Amino acid sequence: MAEITGTGETGLTARYASALYALAFEQNSLNEVVEQMEALGRLIASSAPLKHLLANPLTDIAKARPALNEALMAEGFGPLVRNFVNVAVANRRLRDLPALIAGFAAYVAAKRGEVVADVTAAHELTDLQRTQLRARLAEAGYGNVRLVEHTDPSLLGGLVLKVGAKIFDTSLKSRLNRLNYSLKGAA
Repeated sequence: MAEITGTGETGLTARYASALYALAFEQNSLNEVVEQMEALGRLIASSAPLKHLLANPLTDIAKARPALNEALMAEGFGPLVRNFVNVAVANRRLRDLPALIAGFAAYVAAKRGEVVADVTAAHELTDLQRTQLRARLAEAGYGNVRLVEHTDPSLLGGLVLKVGAKIFDTSLKSRLNRLNYSLKGAA
């Protein structure tokens, strides 16, 4: 598929992201929409019932749309974000909503000249670790970096860093897995 956004994004997420970005820019509410989309992503990540609703292919769209719209309104989301979610629901893209939110974040970052670094660590990063990570990324040629942090206790230690298509896995879990495979090969 051809690139349609000028930022390297293609496909479904690019179409939704560029449409929302253009509309928010046109209405002079871009920063507000960016903040609300980030808040929506955090809301989905922290709510197990909402995750289940989005992932369930048997969700009745006719019942889900008004309930979802009402919940978003109660949480203080603006009309652009609510309409964005309603369009996704109407187009039967409810389960793709987390990917659409991530695509919008990537689109905004690209438009602002930022590089998004997705960091998954066993524990929450300290301010010193964030500063050191940003410094290392700057040394590697990634100037303006925005860190998106996740925690996964199963990593045991270390971190997994994803910058664009590159993945750097320094987690203790992957090191133990590699050691396990090498020992199996030696036996």
